[in-house]
Amino acid sequence: MEKILVLDFGGQYNQLIARRVRDHHVYAEILPYTVDLDTIKANDYKGIIFTGGPNSVFDMSSPHYTKDILDIGIPVLGICYGCQLIAWMGDGRVQTAPVSEYGKIELQVTNTDSELFADIPEESTVWMSHTDYIAAPPQGYEIIGKTNDCPCAAMQNLDKNVYAVQFHPEVTHSQYGNQLLYNFLYRICGCTGDWVMDNFIDNTVTELKEKIGDKNVILGLSGGVDSSVAAALLSRAVGKQLTCVFVDHGLMRKDEGDFVQDTFTRLFDMNFVRVNCADHFLSCLKGVTDPEEKRKIIGTEFYKVFWDEVRARAKDGYFAQGTIYPDRIESGKGMSNGKANTAVIKTHHNMVEKPSDIDFIDTIEPLGELFKDEVRAVGEKLGIPRELVWRQPFPGPGLGVRIIGEITAEKIKILQDADWVLRDEMSKNGYENQLAQFFCVLPGVNSVGVMGDHRTYDNLVVIRAVTTDDFMTADWARIPYDILATVSNRITNECAHVNRVAYDVTSKPPATVEWE
Repeated sequence: MEKILVLDFGGQYNQLIARRVRDHHVYAEILPYTVDLDTIKANDYKGIIFTGGPNSVFDMSSPHYTKDILDIGIPVLGICYGCQLIAWMGDGRVQTAPVSEYGKIELQVTNTDSELFADIPEESTVWMSHTDYIAAPPQGYEIIGKTNDCPCAAMQNLDKNVYAVQFHPEVTHSQYGNQLLYNFLYRICGCTGDWVMDNFIDNTVTELKEKIGDKNVILGLSGGVDSSVAAALLSRAVGKQLTCVFVDHGLMRKDEGDFVQDTFTRLFDMNFVRVNCADHFLSCLKGVTDPEEKRKIIGTEFYKVFWDEVRARAKDGYFAQGTIYPDRIESGKGMSNGKANTAVIKTHHNMVEKPSDIDFIDTIEPLGELFKDEVRAVGEKLGIPRELVWRQPFPGPGLGVRIIGEITAEKIKILQDADWVLRDEMSKNGYENQLAQFFCVLPGVNSVGVMGDHRTYDNLVVIRAVTTDDFMTADWARIPYDILATVSNRITNECAHVNRVAYDVTSKPPATVEWE
């Protein structure tokens, strides 16, 4: 199988680069810049991509690599910091830019014969994010692209088969970034595109079989897409050796607990256990208003219930979870420079530490390197019904992160009813297919209203809907006003104790997708 190495120098887009490569049916794997050159040589990579990073290359405490990597005969593409690193390796001049470039910038291709810019216009929009720049490229390198403020926005060394760009082709804001990556993979590295999702499934199932052997596996289900696909992969690999425990904490969407139970018992070859404990969770959350504390309580209690249910089965077996890469990033578990050093944005329920008395052999995360859309693609390939694969994403703590302030049974009921109306209406008009995620929030705000000639003082419900490719960034969805009007009318008429509906028009960043 053809492989591309994404050599990580601390860039926030390291996984996105790998994902873009896989989109072109070429397998990509990420290694930290601390990996030794002999290991790279031994892995028979078709090409190497240097990622970006937040550091200055002329700061000797920044990540660097031996310049010998440019002489081993493997094509290299440097991106942003990776571009500057290549210049530094060749004794080019890198310095603080007189004018920093951020966001969309116009690129001018100065060598239209370059294989890197094949089928790309002389002028296009790219995404820049840098304070340093290449003031003078190394000897043997030709400038092939520039901007008004960046004299070396792209360069190449044909003798070494080394290319570098100051901008980020992996983000969708770069107009022809996808074509540039295609050119590097197919025209420069000579890839043929032999990796598809089927390969991921086959390889993962084979690895799971080999790893698990005749042991048992326990998976904690949240009922979402991620845990469903993880369960399907494990079920295909080990069948009845898998036990899925669904802890129904009472914070699911309307009628969702029954839906999860029916789906898993019908579709999968596994042991399914449902634990109903809504009252227990409500008692634990009584009086709690801080969102991070709520997450931790829900996550901790989830696993307390989970451990009580499976403790007797945990001996000499494996623990599995449906963690995907954005979970790891936002929980501070993302790998950068070979270290878990990403800032904690929010704690995910599936990142809670296991108790010391649980004797699992190891933890299995079959989806740990995938983004949400890739997880869905795997689910479809596994034959999971579309209605489950394309369900709205739902956080492990459930409605607990969509109810601001203290959680009560009454608030859960109000939010379940309002959210059901939103989902029902979006399904009826077909607009749900244009959204990555949509849901209702109960922000804990009451307002004065008039209903039936009577003054009311009742709940505000907020609608949140976003569009995104990977959930690392997201934009608020431009839902037509007539659809929003219908949803608002239905919620205020059909849901008790709601007299006002608002729509959230904030992107991520600065907000997150969820409210809390």
